[in-house]
Amino acid sequence: MASIIKTSINLDLIDKSKIYVGKKGKYLPITITLNDEIDNFGNNGPVIIEQTKEERETKSPKTYLGNVKVVWTNGSNVAVPPRDDAQGNGGFQAAPPQKQVEDDLPF
Repeated sequence: MASIIKTSINLDLIDKSKIYVGKKGKYLPITITLNDEIDNFGNNGPVIIEQTKEERETKSPKTYLGNVKVVWTNGSNVAVPPRDDAQGNGGFQAAPPQKQVEDDLPF
């Protein structure tokens, strides 16, 4: 596992026509974006309802459901935003960077 990302979505904003029935239940296609920089609230990106090709071509407004926040990572793909101790982070802590240890042992 490379990262733990948490999110909450606003269920009131879900367009019921976007829900489809699959073999194992009902699904809502969403898109999660991880930005290179965090926003003023420590979020790494938005969660939106996936748009069809036609919606993208006509530049229809996106339906934002919430935001994502990286709460733990091993450092291989995304960074954890800096946190104030008062905010807490759900019990997760960033893994320390891996250090290369060089020794002169013959084995």
